Amino acid sequence: MAHAIRRADLAAHMTGTARSAETRATAQEIGLVDQVFDTAAEAVVDADLVVLCVPVGAMEAVAREIAPHLAPGATVTDVGSVKQAVIDSVAPHLPAGSHFIPGHPLAGTEHSGPRSGFAELFDNRWCILTPPEGCDPAALAHLTQFWRGMGANVDLMDAPHHDLVLAVTSHTPHLIAYTMVGVADDLRRVTDSEVIKYSAAGFRDFTRIAASDPVMWRDVFLTNKDATLEILGRFTEELFALQRAIRQGDGALLHDYFTRTRAIRRGIIDAGQDTDAPDFGRVRKHGADS
Repeated sequence: MAHAIRRADLAAHMTGTARSAETRATAQEIGLVDQVFDTAAEAVVDADLVVLCVPVGAMEAVAREIAPHLAPGATVTDVGSVKQAVIDSVAPHLPAGSHFIPGHPLAGTEHSGPRSGFAELFDNRWCILTPPEGCDPAALAHLTQFWRGMGANVDLMDAPHHDLVLAVTSHTPHLIAYTMVGVADDLRRVTDSEVIKYSAAGFRDFTRIAASDPVMWRDVFLTNKDATLEILGRFTEELFALQRAIRQGDGALLHDYFTRTRAIRRGIIDAGQDTDAPDFGRVRKHGADS
């Protein structure tokens, strides 16, 4: 966000903080923001906009810390992958007069840390905002324009619907990726070097998203467990149907199923949310995969 904000000149002054002293030192060294503080309480003083960029399990503690130090009329948002749990944990602690508008940019890489960012991350990607009932229209419009200024498309959803959609498009796929890599690790019939050396496209892509931050994903599954379990149950039913088709040699069912699902993949490309380039468009930009 800092790179995208600077690219579009969206803020006069940016401050930041991080739990790790090493991360704070690196952010200061590379000039990621204008000022780096040791605590979140210090970082939010006089801020017009506060963005909570922490694992969803840490949101409540941060909200408690910053609440007494927020400027009157400040807008507070977040980038968490789960929305209802964030609303439940953050909103009760914010002072009257502040504007809490949860958000989720659907963009990211498997890399983390202050050196992993790049300004183009949000270009033509979606940012979903989940404004609560009674949200201030001016604050919502301002935040919407802010995200558009960073290159994102913006859509509005209610929090439960967001959590169900993301359980399909992000949370369950990550869980499956972690599981598939775990299965490969358990298979003693192949060596570690063979798994790495002969990784074809499918396993390569599984390992890419399975390299994501473990703390962040632990919190996602714990805070969006109902929607994730619902979609995981549906996935299991589909998997059993395919298992039965393979066992029974039902080629027609497999062909029809793969034809239908391939059309969905082509729809993602047609919508500009990925590319059919051989490298999947994931060329390195400023030290991170796009």
